[in-house]
Amino acid sequence: MPDAATIYVIGLSLTIIGMLGGGLFWLGGEFREIRMRFKQIDERFREIDGRFDELKGYIDSRINRLSEAFSSYQEFFIEFLMTEGVIKPERATMVKNEARRIMRLATSTNPLTKEEWKRLGELLDKDPNDLTYEEALELRELARKVIREYMDYAEAWKLLMYASMMVGLTKKKREEQGGG
Repeated sequence: MPDAATIYVIGLSLTIIGMLGGGLFWLGGEFREIRMRFKQIDERFREIDGRFDELKGYIDSRINRLSEAFSSYQEFFIEFLMTEGVIKPERATMVKNEARRIMRLATSTNPLTKEEWKRLGELLDKDPNDLTYEEALELRELARKVIREYMDYAEAWKLLMYASMMVGLTKKKREEQGGG
């Protein structure tokens, strides 16, 4: 039969083990609850991030629409002024020189391919009187691509102005030659 000291040690050990087990069980429950709360917080942050992404997308689309509307208005107005002879063809050279500055952006990330940048340079180098209507339209399409990426650069808008002037000028020449 075990003596009293052994029974005392066994009883004390069982009590301590029971208390530790109960405490650990309780702590496990608390940690589980804390973990669940963190998951809820993470989910809320994901929802907030999603809302911010939606808002950013909405704002971006609105800015793009505004930019498209402004550039469309500008193209029409300049073409109209060129076709009506309000803007003299000689003035296009000044705008062309300003538009040429956009070429410095060719080394940064951009929506135009290397070939398109090269073609843009060729079209800008061409004498305005030698430009065909189709080339003017191509120049304007390239200018629109530049605007989409670099709308915050004045040179991009000047490029679009020059391209629109060339469309108006070549359209006027075409009409004068009876080409419609």
